[in-house]
Amino acid sequence: MKATVDKDTCIGCGVCVDVCPQIFSMDQDDKAEAKDITVPGNIEESCQDAADQCPVEAIEIIK
Repeated sequence: MKATVDKDTCIGCGVCVDVCPQIFSMDQDDKAEAKDITVPGNIEESCQDAADQCPVEAIEIIK
């Protein structure tokens, strides 16, 4: 699975970074970004949880 963040939708709340810092970080514009990697199996659940908790649904999980 991979994660992507829609920068136009993101409000920069940082929930994804708090839930899954191994994949998500904040960029210089205070918007979330996802590492361009395949999410390791041991953190897939926390990555999905981060997407589920996004208040504006800016995170897409690609399986």
